Amino acid sequence: MDTVALLTHSKPTTVVAYRAGVPVTMQRFLAEATLLGRSLPAGNHVLNMCADRYRFTVGLAACLMTGRVSLLPSTHTPEVIAQLANFAPDAFCLTDDQRCDVALPKHYYHEERPADDVARAVPRIPVAQLAAIVFTSGSTGMPLPYKKTWGKLARCVRDAAGRLGLLDGGSHVLIGTVPAQHMYGFESTVLLPLLSGNSFSAERPFYPADIAAAMAAVPQPRALVTTPVHLRTLLASEIDLPPVDLVVSATSPLGQDLAREVEAKFHSSLLEIYGSTETGQIAIRRTAESIAWRLWPDVRLKVSNGQVFAHGGHVEQLTAMQDVIEITGDDEFLLHGRTADLVNVAGKRSSFGYLNAQLNAIPGVADGVFFLRDGTTGATGVARLGAVVVAPTLSVAALTEQLRQRIDAVFLPRPLIMVERLPRNATGKLPQQELQHLAKRHLPTNQSS
Repeated sequence: MDTVALLTHSKPTTVVAYRAGVPVTMQRFLAEATLLGRSLPAGNHVLNMCADRYRFTVGLAACLMTGRVSLLPSTHTPEVIAQLANFAPDAFCLTDDQRCDVALPKHYYHEERPADDVARAVPRIPVAQLAAIVFTSGSTGMPLPYKKTWGKLARCVRDAAGRLGLLDGGSHVLIGTVPAQHMYGFESTVLLPLLSGNSFSAERPFYPADIAAAMAAVPQPRALVTTPVHLRTLLASEIDLPPVDLVVSATSPLGQDLAREVEAKFHSSLLEIYGSTETGQIAIRRTAESIAWRLWPDVRLKVSNGQVFAHGGHVEQLTAMQDVIEITGDDEFLLHGRTADLVNVAGKRSSFGYLNAQLNAIPGVADGVFFLRDGTTGATGVARLGAVVVAPTLSVAALTEQLRQRIDAVFLPRPLIMVERLPRNATGKLPQQELQHLAKRHLPTNQSS
């Protein structure tokens, strides 16, 4: 049976990870994964909630070595965990937090130094072995499972490493601001370093000073794996980053102006990755130079009945894309926004991408987003928009007037909610449920317009 090695590092003393700046060798990593694998309970499905990226990765390796499947849901709300338990009744939670309150049987990660220092052979995992099941929320809110085999995952991240220039033998250290449990973080800060001979930082810094400290704790060359939200925060801060050799961004499209500003400030190339939970990473672009996306080798797009599908390469099955895509070549395309991004109010059409761009272009707006209010297309059939904005120097009236000059009046948000900080999650995304809660608090339910 065909197999792919768990790691591609060259020798036992090669550094796999850095924890608080201290290097961890391949032989130490394999020894810890072997010990953990022996201690795991009988369940075949594992919810790996270790916050420390190194512990998460040891847990993943232990699961792969013992034939277990890692479950990666999009959130860990009680409702999602209950659905997960129903999906996989044998599931247990691997956690490094003694306060973890997830309603699943728990196995706590214990730091255990191996008694021996023997070099171990790198395990080879069958390409057809089910490595992970990732979940994305469908229109019903029910988690939808997508199976990921080890061979396809390995092919995806190796193609990514090639496109990112991380196969040059330079022993890059990847520092991630995104959690390992998110598909982007899973691929780019866990699998990619393991399968490209590079290393990663165990930390998950959030604030600019923490990002700078995490980067300073590891040697060059360094690659920062992050999101547009973190990049905007870094640009707005007065924190000087240590030299960074590559910046990688994903989770939402970057504007060219922001990409150019990042490259100018950090004296580094910024490469943007496009993908989804369903497909994994499939394309890349250097946004400062081009708006066109280049597909991974052998991944292709095709149109059928007006819908764009991805197939080939590491994509497990023919997969419908949830974005408005214009195919411009065999391995190139343009992205015009989410399919669900379009909004129709009183017969007039726009997109949330356009509305958000207009909102965030207003001087004084630090962050802001439009959203469709729940229940506003019922009896009246008229959609109503809301917006949540961080703009400390502007009043609601002043901001509304600025918007009136930029967008059609039918799209003016009601309510327009001013907050100190948007309720973004760990990857910078805004859960719709949080926005709806804000709207309900600021607008009585009996107020319909």
